[in-house]
Amino acid sequence: MARAKLELVREGTRSETARAVLTEAVLRAAAILEISQGELGKILGISAASVSRMAAGKYLLDPEGKEWQLGALFVRLFRSLDSITGGSEEHARRWLRSANTGLQGTPVAMLREIDSFVRVVQYLDASRARV
Repeated sequence: MARAKLELVREGTRSETARAVLTEAVLRAAAILEISQGELGKILGISAASVSRMAAGKYLLDPEGKEWQLGALFVRLFRSLDSITGGSEEHARRWLRSANTGLQGTPVAMLREIDSFVRVVQYLDASRARV
């Protein structure tokens, strides 16, 4: 019985750690890309107030919610963009906010809808594979 409780505590700790790590990664990527809290909320499908609580350390992404998957996808987008731009934050920000003929839109605007968000990430992944 005590062993089962210990495993639940360990699992809970791992879960909280994972939540904190992904939440922090999302916030850092958004800061580097100069994504506002309002924009980030729309990307993750949560309110700007929730993003504000995230920034204050009072809210962690929920692994059971859509926000978790979108947060992981956002970090994936950031990592691909970072790789393609050679770590240049300025180039990454410029790419994200510039019209893209291959995507037929502006990437940052496309992040608000799941299907176009996935398309942007796939485009970056394909571009990254060529590097």
